[in-house]
Amino acid sequence: MGDTAKKILFVSAEMEPYLPQTHIAKVCRELPQGIQERHKEIRAFMPRYGCINERKNQLHEVIRLSGMNIIISDVDRPLVIKVASISAARIQVYFIDNEDYFRRKQIYRDADGSFFADNGERAIFFARGVLETVKKLRWAPDIIHCSGWISHVLPLYLKKAYKGDPIFSNSKVVLSLFDDTPAESLSEGFSSAILLGNIKPKDVNLPEPCSGIELAKLAAKYSDGIIMGSDGIDASLKEHCQSLGLPILPYQEQSYADGSYMDQYNAFYDDLLK
Repeated sequence: MGDTAKKILFVSAEMEPYLPQTHIAKVCRELPQGIQERHKEIRAFMPRYGCINERKNQLHEVIRLSGMNIIISDVDRPLVIKVASISAARIQVYFIDNEDYFRRKQIYRDADGSFFADNGERAIFFARGVLETVKKLRWAPDIIHCSGWISHVLPLYLKKAYKGDPIFSNSKVVLSLFDDTPAESLSEGFSSAILLGNIKPKDVNLPEPCSGIELAKLAAKYSDGIIMGSDGIDASLKEHCQSLGLPILPYQEQSYADGSYMDQYNAFYDDLLK
């Protein structure tokens, strides 16, 4: 990779201060700053959920990056890109937005606690939105770090549909698994809707209906390294990851308490890039 600064793309389900504090949101806020301070270039993406206050957080649309349509299940939906800055950390966060998928006030479940029927399509839109926007930025990441279940479509797309693109030809995928992975089934027909470009059903091989756990297993299959980001990860998912023979960074609670996880993550990236 030479002596140029390595480029890390963070694709996160949640991030402070835009969402209430959770373990994922805290890690996804601290980590990009910590990795940037360790002399790497970073970019950060997350969904623009409807509960995010645009005025308070000073989000604004980036017209030059918006405007394309993404087709899912034969329906065109416009991709809108917004951006905000965390000035204390010198970080810009890009938001993937679409009125149909991300304007509702709840994140993954309605007011009654029911899992949204279109969550699978939302994950597809998010993954494609991130990759298409990074192409427009002409910024070639060395590592793409996916955190949170809604990012789990991206490893498949990177390795099968976008691998031939020069922006992504050398990119490695790191998958952080958390205890947010839904056991519920995703959208009916998800295993067909996820197909893109030259991706074949055998490349996906998902059951119908497909649970969030099965999607996480697919994400692990197309990753280059896996980080266990929290305790309480589904046992069958952990067993599946161990069977793949990939580098795995185990969960260490103390490292999050004292902040040493940042050095561990940074070393994990470096090892993958050797």
